[in-house]
Amino acid sequence: MKLHADKSNVQTITGYGPGWLAVDKEKFDHSLIVSAKGLRQAWDCARFEDLTAEHFEALAQLDAEVIIFGSGRRNRFPPPAWLRPLMARRIGLESMDTQAACRTYNILSGEGRNVVAALLLE
Repeated sequence: MKLHADKSNVQTITGYGPGWLAVDKEKFDHSLIVSAKGLRQAWDCARFEDLTAEHFEALAQLDAEVIIFGSGRRNRFPPPAWLRPLMARRIGLESMDTQAACRTYNILSGEGRNVVAALLLE
């Protein structure tokens, strides 16, 4: 599926498919963290089963009001204990499959929200 943003000044996810996504037309084939403030970095996990509490602790260090967690091909939820660092900083986390997370990130970032997408590509 190809996505088109309405004249936005923030990074947008411009396309995605099985095992890939594109940010501002740059294609990636690995898990990625993207923010409306310009962050674009590899996320060191290839499968949901690779995730640990430390992955979410690192997300809590980012300056965001909400984290959109793309959990892969299907919606899965991290254990509640892993979310404590986010709750301590009053950062919301929404979990959904990665394709839905891409769409949600674009909507929120286009609204000017301080959003980070942590996208798992399996």
